[in-house]
Amino acid sequence: MAEIINKDSFDEKVLGSDVPVVVDFFATWCGPCRMLSPILEEIEGDKAGAVRFYKVDVDQSPELAMSYNVVSVPTLVLFKGGAPVSTSVGLAPRSKLESFIG
Repeated sequence: MAEIINKDSFDEKVLGSDVPVVVDFFATWCGPCRMLSPILEEIEGDKAGAVRFYKVDVDQSPELAMSYNVVSVPTLVLFKGGAPVSTSVGLAPRSKLESFIG
């Protein structure tokens, strides 16, 4: 299961990562977010070591959500080399998420 991070650990874990990182911007009250979690956990297991997965609670870390223009949840942001390279908004099927992650 992806670790929940905040602004204190974001730079180190996401921007400083040597492998691609998927950040799941979510909210605890969000139904689609809860439906997305098990799909991401499966993909995380399949891609162990090749891609890291983290979660950011937008209610607990609104400044991070604003920094990456997150206006609805769930929003996934793919980072490579410390920079955001792609965004996926809303619930998507596993096949689309795997294509997004690469």
